[in-house]
Amino acid sequence: MAQRTSTRGVLFDLDGTLLDTAPDLVACLDELRAETGHAPVVAGRLMQAMASGSPALIQHSYGLRRDHPEFEALQERFLTKYRRRLAQATRPYPGMPALLDQLETQGIRWGVVTNKPRWLTQPLLEALDLYQRADCVIAGDDVPQSKPHPAGIRLACERAGIQPAEAVMIGDHARDIEAGHRAGTLTLVALFGYITAADRVARWGADGLINEAAGIPQWLASVTGHECRESA
Repeated sequence: MAQRTSTRGVLFDLDGTLLDTAPDLVACLDELRAETGHAPVVAGRLMQAMASGSPALIQHSYGLRRDHPEFEALQERFLTKYRRRLAQATRPYPGMPALLDQLETQGIRWGVVTNKPRWLTQPLLEALDLYQRADCVIAGDDVPQSKPHPAGIRLACERAGIQPAEAVMIGDHARDIEAGHRAGTLTLVALFGYITAADRVARWGADGLINEAAGIPQWLASVTGHECRESA
């Protein structure tokens, strides 16, 4: 990885990177499954589905194909429940609030690029007092193609007033890393997110791996060769 002279922007995936949304997602699934006569889910078995949206959660928790006649109705009921409790138990990952404070103090812009639709993304970030703080928030339906297409990252950089070559994309899924590569950013895998051994993270080709949010400033310093300074 070539060393760059500065990093002016950090872009986060939402679920499993910026926020731990699993508690609310699992609670909604358990409520839905109870109504349909099923036992509670085993959260650990849904880890890979957590980062892939409601269709994946319904598919894995019910064992149904997406063309099953009951699939759409179950998904709609799940989303209705989820919208009502978006931020009851969802929180930023440990170390993330301090990281965001540090980025803002240093003049490094930060934003969100997610495949989650805006009608869920915006109210969730607003409920946690993060929406107005972010320099950009790009939801899955803000662009014609979602990740791994680079369109969302490119739009995020444009709105934040930076170039992709000045940014880092951080995520917990292969599509985040692919999108970052295609857009021209550095890429960092959030190992604290919704990742299992089956993901084979080493094959994603990211520029770095990080175990906790608190380690991100040190990683940024390592790729710039010096501590990040407030931009002019």
